Parts: sequence; C-alpha cells; structure tokens
Amino acid sequence: RKHIMGLTSGGSFWTASPNRDPKRAFRFKVEIGDSGTIWYAKTANRPSVTFAETTHNFMNHTYYWPGKASWNEVVISFIDPVDPDLGGNLMQAIADSGYTIPAGSSNMTSMSKKSVMEALGGAGNDVRIHVIDEDGEQLETWALKHAWITNINFSDLDYGSDEMSEISVTFRYDWATFASQNGQTIFGEPV
Repeated sequence: RKHIMGLTSGGSFWTASPNRDPKRAFRFKVEIGDSGTIWYAKTANRPSVTFAETTHNFMNHTYYWPGKASWNEVVISFIDPVDPDLGGNLMQAIADSGYTIPAGSSNMTSMSKKSVMEALGGAGNDVRIHVIDEDGEQLETWALKHAWITNINFSDLDYGSDEMSEISVTFRYDWATFASQNGQTIFGEPV
C-alpha cells in the first residue's frame, strides 16, 4: 500500500536518478470544446474542491463529518490575438448562450444551462487542462464538467505599456475529472 504522498520506503525524489523532470508550471495546454490546443492560453488554475463539514456536539466534545463537495471556479487567462478574434468569439459565445441586451418587451429570451454549455462546444465538450512533460506527453488531465463562463475580464489599455492585451475568463462547472499520466481516471468517467 502506498503512502498518500506516493513515497515508499527506500526512495525519494532527491535520491532517485534524474530520469524525469518534476511537473513544471509552464508545461500545460488548454482545450475548450473541440477547439484543439489553444496556443494563446497564458495561465490556468487547476481545479480545486472544498468539502463542507457537519458537526455533532456531545458533552464537551465536537465531532466532525465530511459534507458536500463544492468545486471552485477556474480562471484561465489568454493573450487576445487578432486571428482568431478571441474577444469577438467570447462575446459571440455569450450571445449564443441566450443573453440579450434589453431592447424592448418583445424579446423574452434568457440563458439556460444547456445554452451556456452549448456555447462552449456542447455538454460533451468540456474545458480541459493538460499538464505535460518535456516531450509533450500527458502527465495529468483535468476536465471541467458542465462548464460555463461566469466572468470575462478584458485587460486595461495603457499608452505607457507594450504588454500584450489579455482576457481573463472565469469558468463555473459542476465537477472535474482527473486522469493521471497513464490515462487512468482517478475519479469520474474517462476524459
């Protein structure tokens, strides 16, 4: 049986031969729907989960039990290229989600979970974050299930800066699946 941190007796990262690099923060790729690798992704949060707790007090003791899981939002920042027009594509995705600017009482459309997921490529086409190695091989894959956009934040414009324009997008999702480097899904259905 393995220790929770994966260490077994007799070896560790520091004494093992340097056959593999550790995971590096700059080695990742992002895919949304069937878009393939998005080359203009700049930064990405990996999913995180928080477990609520419930308590029971008995005499002068408090006992704790794990409660419901809640997956936290993921923020992905992109460089805003001209081709493809990321800003325009994101605004089109919002329009395709069912959001309309109030232009009178005759337009009664509104957003639905189905429409916001379809705007990103459909319910089966998730937001995926892949951690890769030095050879481009998958080390881990996170798939955000039932993902939709909750926030789009365009970077400020500044005459004094020569930085590239960026767009930060926040995704809400119901849960995430995780697949390890050998493709084994730790929990959830295969990605």
